[in-house]
Amino acid sequence: MHVATLVPGADLPGFRAATRRLIAAGVPPEATVWQTESLSLFGNDTAPTDAPPLALPRAVIDLIPMVVPHRDPERYGLLYALIWRVLHGERALMEVASDPLVHRLHRMRKGIARDLHKMHAFLRFRRVPNEAERYVAWFEPDHHILEAAAPFFVDRFRNLRWSILTPEGSAHWDGALAFGPPGRREDAPEGDGFEAGWRDYYESTFNPARLNLDAMRAEMPRKYWRNMPETAAIPALVRAAGARAQAMIEKAPTMPEKRDPVRAVERMARDEPESLAALNAVIARSEPLVPGATQAVLGEGPVGAVIAFVGEQPGDQEDRQGRPFVGPAGQLLSRALEEAGIDRSEAYLTNAVKHFKFTLRGKQRIHEKPTAGEVSHYRWWLDRELDFVAPKLVVALGATAVLALTGKSIPITRARGPAEFGRPFGGFITVHPSYLLRLPDAAKDEAYRAFVHDLRRVHDLARAPS
Repeated sequence: MHVATLVPGADLPGFRAATRRLIAAGVPPEATVWQTESLSLFGNDTAPTDAPPLALPRAVIDLIPMVVPHRDPERYGLLYALIWRVLHGERALMEVASDPLVHRLHRMRKGIARDLHKMHAFLRFRRVPNEAERYVAWFEPDHHILEAAAPFFVDRFRNLRWSILTPEGSAHWDGALAFGPPGRREDAPEGDGFEAGWRDYYESTFNPARLNLDAMRAEMPRKYWRNMPETAAIPALVRAAGARAQAMIEKAPTMPEKRDPVRAVERMARDEPESLAALNAVIARSEPLVPGATQAVLGEGPVGAVIAFVGEQPGDQEDRQGRPFVGPAGQLLSRALEEAGIDRSEAYLTNAVKHFKFTLRGKQRIHEKPTAGEVSHYRWWLDRELDFVAPKLVVALGATAVLALTGKSIPITRARGPAEFGRPFGGFITVHPSYLLRLPDAAKDEAYRAFVHDLRRVHDLARAPS
């Protein structure tokens, strides 16, 4: 058994050195113990000390520093297992988003990115009384991110002298960045003269129409409130939000009489609707990019739904009824959702393209696949829609939905499973139910079972703790 001993916290140099030694010695992951203590029941690591650098794919190189700061004690072992597999025949492993190891490391990376975002957004410096222009901030990160976060504050406050105190360590800037021992909350000032101005600024930028208390608590947990002067203004702003939002709705811009689809979307981007209802009102008044559809088919489901399903575009029945997923493919989806344990009424269902595109064959309207340009045309709408719904997990049903969510054309067979869409929510890729309807009868049963299996995985991911 080989033991790699690293210093507590985010020991990126130590991990790199130990990994090189272990790989050079041919030590597999199952024969390796990673620890942050100086003693071990298994003895010391006997791998060579001067090992060459490793030739790893860029995706792995970029992932490592974003996982090492995670608080999970298994992080080093998981990263080493990834590196071992990549160097032993699985060069494209990072492209397999459905692999359990890759999926878990991606979730850890998202946790670090979220923690860095919170530190960048919620840390507040306060001036130290009776000292010449020195500022101190207290912060409690969820992970070992102090060293990774400090350069952001150096770039932003290069001309100030400041210190950031955390329960694990401290960062100090006075023309040079240095790290020191842990600090205490009481070592940071409770307030300063700048805070009144900061509260006024926060109140002036507060948007009452986008008030979502659950999302606010999720994005800005109460443990940060004591450090943030603007939080003192939140109760009064919440109480007044309803009246202010109604006043904003009454002043909402109207569409011009002569409507141009391209200019309509540009206007939506400029006007920035402040709620899902306002967004739906704008798109409902917009003419289709490709003429012919009866009406825009809006998303359906509750704001705050845990799962959102994104399809391609409305079909004939959807266009006639004005509701998503009510035609044959929608009925198949409803049956599969029920078998997977997902309540359709609690999910949010929408499409990447909001108008039905078709060609006429006699009296029949035959569905026509939207082009990449048409998907791009509606992408701003979909992005804002998902921002308002704020789901935990978004399921892309088919290649058009994947294109809308990622901007890339990705084969479904290769990417099927958990995915990263570069957004705050988790992702999952599977087939569109209309695909099952087009299959030969001999292949339908097996494909349908695979689809239900995907939806059961979606159900489990949505219920898993964040």
